[in-house]
This record gives sequence, structure tokens and C-alpha cells, in this order.
Amino acid sequence: MTAALALVGKGRHFASLGIREVTRQAGVVPTSFYRHFRNMDDLGLQLVDELGLVLRKMMREARSNVLQADKLMAESVAIFVSHVEANRSFFFFMAQGLAGESRAVQDAIRSEMRFFASELANDLRRMRMVDHLSDGDLELTCDLVVRSVAFSLTDLLSVSPDDEFQIDQIKQRTTRFLQLIFVGAAHWQSSGRPRRA
Repeated sequence: MTAALALVGKGRHFASLGIREVTRQAGVVPTSFYRHFRNMDDLGLQLVDELGLVLRKMMREARSNVLQADKLMAESVAIFVSHVEANRSFFFFMAQGLAGESRAVQDAIRSEMRFFASELANDLRRMRMVDHLSDGDLELTCDLVVRSVAFSLTDLLSVSPDDEFQIDQIKQRTTRFLQLIFVGAAHWQSSGRPRRA
């Protein structure tokens, strides 16, 4: 898994990797691959599981660090960016996998994103930030948040990790995206739910 991520981090597309190339990078014989994985899709699914752990760690960190709702977005974006910088190969893999050739890997990443959106919805309900929204509208709002952040990932991965100015610009723009989403959500009236005065 580490070898596959190293190759992705060097610019290779996961879908183009072969078992021989990955095992050569890992310094093992190709037959040892099959002791752990059935095929490259199976390796990809294991990487998605690891990515899920990274995302969940990120969410826990955001929840524990943010005590005020108004700081939630900026702090969450900062934590997201720091995790991307610390795990660039993982996030390259995620960006590739979303549009990659492996349907199994694509579906697994989308499933992780849905889980991430669901956890966000639970947090927002717990913080009583969006009580006026129906469950369906809250799910759509959180899905939009996750998609916006995932889209900003492509910007983040396209700049050098040393380019602090560009990274800061991406942080600010992503935070602004989220602020606009929540301003819209604050004024949205869910069907069948009366607006609070």
C-alpha cells in the first residue's frame, strides 16, 4: 500500500499501476502481493479504508478544536489543508479515484464522502446550527459542503507544498465557499417547515 501511494505521489495514476510495478517499488516478489490482495482493485479498496481513517481523524480534530460555531468553517478548512499537506499521496489517490477507471474504488470513495457528509450533519444538529432545515435539506447542504471541499482539493494538490501564499488563498476561498453555502442554508425554508421569527 505504501509503495502504491509512493508511486501515486510521484505522479503515476493509480489506474495505470500494475502488480509487478507496485511489488518492485515495495521490494518484494509479485507472488507476495497475492498474500494480501486479490488484485489492484482490492489494494485500492484497502487504500480507501485508510483514507477513511484519515478523514475521520480530521473530523474528530475539528470537533475537539472548535468550541465556537462561527470558527467552525475556518478551523475545519485549516485542519483539512494540514491533513492534505501531511498525506498528499493519499489525497492524490482520492482525487484520481473519484474519476478513475475502477468503479469499485470510485464507489468506495463516494461512500466515504457520504459518510463524511452524514457525520457533518450529525455535528450540525448537535450544535443546533441548522434546526430550521429538514433532514433532507440538511443532507443536501452537507453533501454540497463535502463536494466543495473535495473540489478545492484539486486546487490544493496543484500547488507546491512550499507555496504558502497560494495555499493561504485556497484556504480563504474554500472558507468563503462554505460561508456562502451556510448563508444560503440559513435563509432556506424547507418545505412544510415554518420559518422561525
